[in-house]
Amino acid sequence: MMQKPLGLLARLAYPALAASVLFPAFAANAQSVSADTIVAERGHYLAIAADCAACHTAPGGGKAFAGGYGIASPLGSIYSTNITPSKEHGIGNYTEEEFAHALREGIRRDGAHLYPAMPYTSYTKLTDEDVHALYVYFMTSVKPVESTPQKTALPFPYSIRASMAVWNVLFLDDTRFKSDPAKSAEVNRGHYLSYALAHCDTCHTPRNAMMAETGSSPLAGASLSSWYAPNITSDPHSGIGDWSNEDLFRYLKTGDVPGKAQAGGPMAEAIEHSFQYLNDNDLRAIVAYIKQVPAISDAKDAAPRESYGKTSNREAAYRGLSVGKVSHGEYLFSGECAACHRPSGQGSPDGYYPQLFHNTAVGAPIADNLITTILMGVRREVHGHTTYMPGFGQGSYVDSLSDQDIADISNYVEQTFGNPNVKVTPDDVKLIRSGGPKPLIAQLGAFTVPAMIIAALIIAAAILFLIRRSRRTQA
Repeated sequence: MMQKPLGLLARLAYPALAASVLFPAFAANAQSVSADTIVAERGHYLAIAADCAACHTAPGGGKAFAGGYGIASPLGSIYSTNITPSKEHGIGNYTEEEFAHALREGIRRDGAHLYPAMPYTSYTKLTDEDVHALYVYFMTSVKPVESTPQKTALPFPYSIRASMAVWNVLFLDDTRFKSDPAKSAEVNRGHYLSYALAHCDTCHTPRNAMMAETGSSPLAGASLSSWYAPNITSDPHSGIGDWSNEDLFRYLKTGDVPGKAQAGGPMAEAIEHSFQYLNDNDLRAIVAYIKQVPAISDAKDAAPRESYGKTSNREAAYRGLSVGKVSHGEYLFSGECAACHRPSGQGSPDGYYPQLFHNTAVGAPIADNLITTILMGVRREVHGHTTYMPGFGQGSYVDSLSDQDIADISNYVEQTFGNPNVKVTPDDVKLIRSGGPKPLIAQLGAFTVPAMIIAALIIAAAILFLIRRSRRTQA
């Protein structure tokens, strides 16, 4: 567990103070070393807040920051790079300016463009001081790893990294974070943490046809490959407006709020690698900011996601009967799910297996997260406690289920414990199994890059026209 920053910084600063009093000849050097150590410790905390380890550490025991994690995208898997200070395989030769370009503009030392799976569109808001602290941390405190991870190999035309220069012209807002004087210091701190570091917008903000964030709907929910990052605005039905501050604080700290939600997928990774280690003041600042985000509602949300469902006595009466006596979904639920979640849907008494009613994954207006949970399972480790559910997708579990099987189980769960308006088809499961909905940029294929270039030329021509017109008016 990370030590609280202020206490740690005080302990690091004390030796330098003592040296300046007792050994004046070494005072300047001691203070410099101590200052660098303090900056590196601050950079370490910032790297945790930015969740760098989640994406830059391969699952299954990969070395810290050595890369190799496959980030699922509609265009294909994008593999994270080695960001240890290895001079041959990592970022050891980067100057601080080059490091800043990569963080804020998505441009590597060799001039190649990064894909926005690396959230430079959020990191562009980082202050100069925080970029410096991160640089000092990675260059002085991270152990070099001398290996090159698997390289990203997207299909043409997405393999043309230079096309990202056009995408950046069209969509990158390369500006630093600015505090809002009308908001409290806590809310401004939470805003900076949520966007510049934790990059909540990367997952929770909808994206347009070209996979750029839709600025008019911040944090209103978005598909994230097979998962769905829900609306986290202050709307009481579509968002989390009915959550208390303590509910949200507990969720960020543990990933588990009984009677509301449990974290899975990328959110579980964020909690496992990042949020659980943030100090309480920073977590409460994030809560304060998120709770005042303007509400964005969706007409299809008649009630909060976690308000649906109740316990069931039906399955207990029919448990063990043949499929001819009960529906296929109920039969499968009895054999595959009831042992952990109980026939009543109440979960285990200790809460390890969550209840299925009053659960955001089951009460949501779309079943993406329910389907994905059944397919892929859940794993998160928080404060030394591991939560695990196996995936029942093809090839991932001994009792792997077909698309029809998972659709049937999902429908039984929705009708019995969740949102009865949701209907799941085998095609829905097939889509989620294949990586989720594809945006237009993925559907256009070979036409994507020419379309982006044409759009950039049109914008450039429009700007040039406006400049010339302005000069003529002034003349």
